[in-house]
Amino acid sequence: MERHPRRWLILLVLCLSTLVLVVDNGVLTVAIPPLTEDLGAGAQDIQWIIDGYILVFAGLLLTAGSLSDRYGRRRIMIIGLVLFGVASLLATYAASPGQLIAGRVLMGIGGALVMPSTLSILITVFDDGERRRAMSIWSSVLMVGLVGGPVVGGALIAEFWWGSVFLINVPVVVIAIAAALAWMPESKGPWRKPDPIGAILSVTGLTALVWFIIELPHRGLGDPGTLAGLAAAVLGLAAFVIWELRTPYPMVPLHLFRDRNFSGGSLSLVLVQTGNGGLLLAMAQYLQFVLGFTPTQAGLAMAPMALAVILVNAVAATLGQRLGNRPLTVAGLLVLVAGFAVLATLSADDGFGMVAVALVLFGIGGGLAQPAAIAALMGAVPPEHAGVGSALNDTVQQAGAALGVAALGSVLAGTFTATMPESAPEQARRSIGDALAVAARTGDGGLVDTAREAFTGAMSLSFVAGACGALAAAVLAFALLRDRRGAAAAAAGSTEELTATH
Repeated sequence: MERHPRRWLILLVLCLSTLVLVVDNGVLTVAIPPLTEDLGAGAQDIQWIIDGYILVFAGLLLTAGSLSDRYGRRRIMIIGLVLFGVASLLATYAASPGQLIAGRVLMGIGGALVMPSTLSILITVFDDGERRRAMSIWSSVLMVGLVGGPVVGGALIAEFWWGSVFLINVPVVVIAIAAALAWMPESKGPWRKPDPIGAILSVTGLTALVWFIIELPHRGLGDPGTLAGLAAAVLGLAAFVIWELRTPYPMVPLHLFRDRNFSGGSLSLVLVQTGNGGLLLAMAQYLQFVLGFTPTQAGLAMAPMALAVILVNAVAATLGQRLGNRPLTVAGLLVLVAGFAVLATLSADDGFGMVAVALVLFGIGGGLAQPAAIAALMGAVPPEHAGVGSALNDTVQQAGAALGVAALGSVLAGTFTATMPESAPEQARRSIGDALAVAARTGDGGLVDTAREAFTGAMSLSFVAGACGALAAAVLAFALLRDRRGAAAAAAGSTEELTATH
């Protein structure tokens, strides 16, 4: 494979395109209070402003990846960026909650078109010798965006108004589109017959699954709406799998899951993201409600993890070439277990020191495990399926993160309620936020201390569950992943022999 002369400039475009998606979700967390007041948004409006994006984004990922393989990865990415930019303008000047929800849904469609294209373009532009390094840089940018989002959002809201957190997307989108048109080559897979039934079933099943995961902590498993979402997810995804196995032109090549590296990488990533989703949910509340951080300070507090990821990514790119994906994935997951174990020992009186130690461990573990697992997964994907393979990677990570928020969030909420004394007001037993609100209204300082102790104990239990998930991921990675350096060397030797005889 001849190396593309502008591959590092292309990587810059891919990083910009990905960064705008990640930062936007981060800045929204600090924009919710002012936009709620300005637009008069209720609790249900706020839920749809947040979840509308997630539902559409996750539901369309597989279809978007298939479209990029069929019609061109650069073309689909640019269309997604245009949609994302237009939607950002709509959200910026929204005059009602309904307009803002519409803007967020459109942003979800644009994001779903952009995300699979970025990774698929990366693996087609870079060869085996540089691909791991490029993926490490791309992963580092993701982490910078995750941490920087709340910080950027807080600064923008302090100087301007809540709409500025969406307006900032527009110049980044314009630069990314211009650079993509100037530098980026087009790539696509061989033509295949469209699979509209597969697309409809995947969108239905994935959207219903994410809806079920989002609603489960709020409504409970016995709620008719939750059960309907679960039934739609099971039926939709089962029908999708059956159809894809029977149709001669499947949208998603499910045979990829027969490859140990693809299935091992996928399962490891699901469990890693499940733990990370629960970590971010619990840590955001611990930092703000127990330690008293502002949302912006809570975002800055994640900097140790981001710095650790960036530094480890730089080293892991070289280590991965020498050691392979399996040792790095397993080692990284075991470090994540250690990070969860440290967090499980936290008390309400601990300062930020122990949190920083745990976050550094998470950064080291994630910096080792995640790029290696993605490299193993994507290494099993043939070039003609790069788009849909990337979409599968994005989908399993999105599903894992959403599952972590739902499952570990349920453990957190249920344990908090069970730990709070029965003498506490009923509202105060629902969540630590409600408890602190009741305490502020009544002047009950004892309730504040009780709620913080109860939340920290509940958080410790959720982190024990996260540690079990990371340990299970390490076992799966050790059992399933296989490094193919020996096979690659043998293939290279055979090629040399053939060349010498002709």
